[in-house]
Amino acid sequence: MLKINSQAPNFKLLSTSKEIYSLKDSLGKYVVIYFYPKDDTPGCTIETNDFNKLLSKFKKLDCEVYGISKDSLKSHDKFRDKYKIKFDLLADEDIKVLKKYKVWGKKKFMGREFMGINRTTFLIDKKGKILKIWENVKVKDHAKEVLETLKDISKK
Repeated sequence: MLKINSQAPNFKLLSTSKEIYSLKDSLGKYVVIYFYPKDDTPGCTIETNDFNKLLSKFKKLDCEVYGISKDSLKSHDKFRDKYKIKFDLLADEDIKVLKKYKVWGKKKFMGREFMGINRTTFLIDKKGKILKIWENVKVKDHAKEVLETLKDISKK
């Protein structure tokens, strides 16, 4: 498991802006990376829309927001367009970053086991260190909680 105060693993992924995003690109800013199971499913839509609604407040605190799933860019584009998402979604079809961040694992649903994404959010500081990790995220009010944590941290 990744630990708080450890360096966030760097990565490069294709983004909905059609560019390759690297975590190093965000040094000097706070970053929220949230890993979610699947585009346009109920929980993931709530979580993404909540981050989208609060995006201007995150930006005021010098923070970028990125959502990552193993969906393709084509799927991300449809999801982004449908809900007018104003931040980049990153495609990890090879599951490399999901494994680096230890969010890919066994899940159970309706009695069957399968491999999937454990809904997890990371708050990363301006030097690339992990400030906070939310595991097994419940989507209701999650984006608000992340924003409140960032507000507290940025006051220090």
